[in-house]
Amino acid sequence: MDVTQPTSILCITGKSDTHLTDIQNHRLHSAIISDFLALQNAAQKAGFELAIASSFRDFNRQSIIWNNKFASLRPVYDKQQNVVDLSKLSDIDKCIAIMRYSALPGTSRHHLGTDLDVFDKAAVNDDYKLQLTPDEYQLGGPFSPLSNWLDANLVKYGFYRPYQHDLGGVAPELWHISHIKQSQLLVNRLDEHAFFDCIKNSELQGKQAILDNLPAIYTRFVTNVSPP
Repeated sequence: MDVTQPTSILCITGKSDTHLTDIQNHRLHSAIISDFLALQNAAQKAGFELAIASSFRDFNRQSIIWNNKFASLRPVYDKQQNVVDLSKLSDIDKCIAIMRYSALPGTSRHHLGTDLDVFDKAAVNDDYKLQLTPDEYQLGGPFSPLSNWLDANLVKYGFYRPYQHDLGGVAPELWHISHIKQSQLLVNRLDEHAFFDCIKNSELQGKQAILDNLPAIYTRFVTNVSPP
């Protein structure tokens, strides 16, 4: 895909899927398929069944998640995994609470097709209910061995963890991996002004609070990621 084309803005904000290829019942950016398969094959040789839990999500899907959480139809958790009582918060504080684990639509790295959530399918039974929570990937969790292997091998295959550490924005997500080169090519195409237009024309809950605080949100939750 030629990222210099204006349509790439639609791809980056989840408004287009022309940059994607179907793979293993998911969709990934066409430019990262070979690198992902190489990572997956290496994991298999190491004894893991690296599987995709989540990949591309478009703007509309991310908006449904966001609006349901803003309206307390879906739980919002703090970093201790306790449910947050949003009824006691201002609109901007609701947004900040949600963004710890759910990206603002238009800013989600899952829009890019370069980012995906992974787990070790061989480490659990078929009826296991995947949670994508820190305890699953930390010491004693079923995916801890895979997590350690990813620490040592991701960069070899062109990937990294953008949410490796808690930098005060998005909470650590050890299950979330990103293609280094392609994600940076796409992210570098955007700035907060493009996000402003995307959000202004949406039907997001808390939209005015988001627009009023977008520079701070952009700095804290969009560009504030761990380096490759």
